[in-house]
Amino acid sequence: MQTPLIDLQDIRKSYGGDDAPEVHVLRGIDLSIHAGEFVAIVGASGSGKSTLMNILGCLDRPTSGEYRFAGENVAGLDSDELAWLRREAFGFVFQGYHLIPSGSAQENVEMPAIYAGTPAAERHARAAALLDRLGLAERTGNRPHQLSGGQQQRVSIARALMNGGHIILADEPTGALDSHSGKEVMALLDELASQGHVVILITHDREVAARAKRIIEISDGLIISDNAHENPSAQNSATAGALQAVDLRKRLSEGAEATGAWKGELVDAVHAAWRVMWINRFRTALTLLGIIIGVASVVVMLAVGEGSKRQVMAQMGAFGSNIIYLSGAAPNPRTPPGIVTLDEVAALASLPQINRIMPVNGAEAGVRFGNLDHMSYIGGNDTNFPAIFNWPVVEGSYFTQADEANGAAVAVIGKKVRDKLLKDVANPIGQYILIENVPFQVVGVLEGKGASSGDQDSDNRIAIPYSAASVRLFGTHNPEYVVIAAADARKVHETEKAIEQLMLQLHNGKRDFELTNNAAMIQAEARTQNTLSLMLGSIAAISLLVGGIGVMNIMLMTVRERTREIGIRMATGARQRDILRQFLTEAVMLSVVGGIAGIALALLVGGVLILSEVAVAFSLMAVVGAFACALVTGVVFGFMPARKAARLDPVTALTSE
Repeated sequence: MQTPLIDLQDIRKSYGGDDAPEVHVLRGIDLSIHAGEFVAIVGASGSGKSTLMNILGCLDRPTSGEYRFAGENVAGLDSDELAWLRREAFGFVFQGYHLIPSGSAQENVEMPAIYAGTPAAERHARAAALLDRLGLAERTGNRPHQLSGGQQQRVSIARALMNGGHIILADEPTGALDSHSGKEVMALLDELASQGHVVILITHDREVAARAKRIIEISDGLIISDNAHENPSAQNSATAGALQAVDLRKRLSEGAEATGAWKGELVDAVHAAWRVMWINRFRTALTLLGIIIGVASVVVMLAVGEGSKRQVMAQMGAFGSNIIYLSGAAPNPRTPPGIVTLDEVAALASLPQINRIMPVNGAEAGVRFGNLDHMSYIGGNDTNFPAIFNWPVVEGSYFTQADEANGAAVAVIGKKVRDKLLKDVANPIGQYILIENVPFQVVGVLEGKGASSGDQDSDNRIAIPYSAASVRLFGTHNPEYVVIAAADARKVHETEKAIEQLMLQLHNGKRDFELTNNAAMIQAEARTQNTLSLMLGSIAAISLLVGGIGVMNIMLMTVRERTREIGIRMATGARQRDILRQFLTEAVMLSVVGGIAGIALALLVGGVLILSEVAVAFSLMAVVGAFACALVTGVVFGFMPARKAARLDPVTALTSE
């Protein structure tokens, strides 16, 4: 005797228990169905026939008893294997059609093939052929609400046949149809049965049931009649070409390890996600607002922080990030400070780590022009001054080497000195100023630099030849301090060590000198600015967190609204991870779209800020980082709703309102 496709032995199903009263729906069902049979299961509402269908289609598990499919005990299959069985062996035709509202007829029919891993071209062709065969060739792009009840039912039949539909489970397929559409659907089921499909028809209409060769009546969870016992030939009259249990078991075992085509499923998930977002675009826009504002805030805040940092660093760098200052210092409070001589300056100039070196002989002094008096720093320098400090002259010119050699009484004044003493003079070049009552001719005006720190204003400075400062003003040839430009700004500390070693040799090991540099100050300022940028970015990231909570809320609402769709997908063979991927993709899509829009908004705001002369510097790292944060937000906050969707019970999901 041939192995039955479906063999139920003492199947029982009950609900409730514990705190709720236990309700017995199936009370011990024994049933065998063979290849090629057309079976009708009839019974009144509440008799247990729909519960029996759910167990037959592996949507539900019995409380007790044994269900063997093609000779294999279904109880030993996990959720993914049951999904595989539903996908490859069964095709469901529901009374309520159970089509996905947002999908076209073609997309609804293709769904089982997507989860089966069928290539796109092949499933497109097969779906189109099935719809054409069922008289819906002109309706492939229509959505369910654009189809009549009979057309929707034919779409569901096409979907049931998409992966072969060896066993068609039809639950009240004519219950929601008019008589004409009902006859068409029954004619289709007759045709499928004649082609070798097992057709199991669940109905309360005995006229509909009469179309089947085998009629089973169920009442109060028990089979009370089965005409196969009255007419055994009905059970053994399998249609030629019907797939036998041994063949189906072989086919199922060959595909038991198949996982489907993740690329096709991902493309479908992205497409479905975009479609849902577009259909609910107002709600989507409100949800995206949180992500957009979050990403834009992060990018703009980091750009403002980086711009401020670069502005400050550029301003400080203008004072020389590679500059080292050497001056005499007292080894202890009871000894006088050491003296750095011009001979030592000449010796230091020979070090390979030094690019330029310049002695400075200077002090604060009174300056007069006409009846105006001003206190300014007078610095005796050589002609290295503009190159070492990167400090150009904007009016006139700097003094020459000849002026230095001759001790010429010429001066290059800072911007503040020009504004204080010669603001009413159209051309200060050639004018004479008195420095400590010694006349000096103005030959140039330095570019404005501003203050490097505190109240120290570099523009309140006058540069004169070192020789003139020594002879005409201060009466000493030894420098107040020495300015040294390191050859490599990245190796300022190495240069300091070389200078220190040579000075210790020249001073017989006595540390009566001091070395300072701008690099440490610049680095400290950079760290401060980095901390500020991080703080601004962190504050902005809070809005991104709020946007993520919005994504989670909307996804929880989406799962609740689309519970029946989840049940439909599970009935057509979707595994838990397929549902998880579907809804996680939607959450990520929200974040991706929000991230892109947020970056665009950030660039727009940045452009406005730049026009407003606010220091803004967009960083690719900040933009990519903000987008990545949005993406992670979608994954993190979308995971819980997606997992909730994946763990729904198929039967509960299908029957949800």
